[in-house]
This record gives sequence, C-alpha cells and structure tokens, in this order.
Amino acid sequence: MNIYVGSLHFKMSEAELKEIFEEYGEVTSAKIIIDKYSGKSKGFGFVEMPNDAEAKKAIEELNGAEVSGRNIIVNESIERTDRRSNFRGGDNNDRRGGTGGGNRRDNYR
Repeated sequence: MNIYVGSLHFKMSEAELKEIFEEYGEVTSAKIIIDKYSGKSKGFGFVEMPNDAEAKKAIEELNGAEVSGRNIIVNESIERTDRRSNFRGGDNNDRRGGTGGGNRRDNYR
C-alpha cells in the first residue's frame, strides 16, 4: 500500500521516515519529495508497505502523531491520474474564449 505522509519536518531524512513506519511492519520504500529548484524538502512524502494490514495500522496510529515537533498527516495515497494530459491544451471545450488579450493597453485608449 502506498501511504501519503504530510506535515513533515523539513529536515527529516528518508531513513528517519522509513524507521518510523518500520515499527509497524516491512517498508519497501520511503521517499520525501524535494523541490527541484531549492533542493529542500516540500514537507511531505510517501511510504510503501507491502502488507495492507500493517499499513492500515500504521496509518491509524500515526495520523496526527507528533514527530519532530509536528503533528503529521498520514493516509492512504490515492493514485493520481495524469492531470497534465489537457494542461493548457485548449480544446473545443476551452472556457477562456476571447482573442487572448493581446496588448491590454490597447483596450483602454
């Protein structure tokens, strides 16, 4: 089961995150999401546990628990669909309408 973990302390390592969840069972991976521009933690991550019963117990007991001075958010991660497939694609259902704005100063002369 893939588990979302939010409100993490920004200095938490992936090894520390994995260690927290290993108290409930086997952890196959622990990943903290890093901002690609700053190189710093975004304060959330994902933990993968192969045993659903152990994962559910970890979710139940860790959601709202204090870790490194912060109350973490823990819940089952829902697989996201590819949201970028229509990203600024502009199809016939495009609601923007108009001519695209052009030089907006021209509208006020």
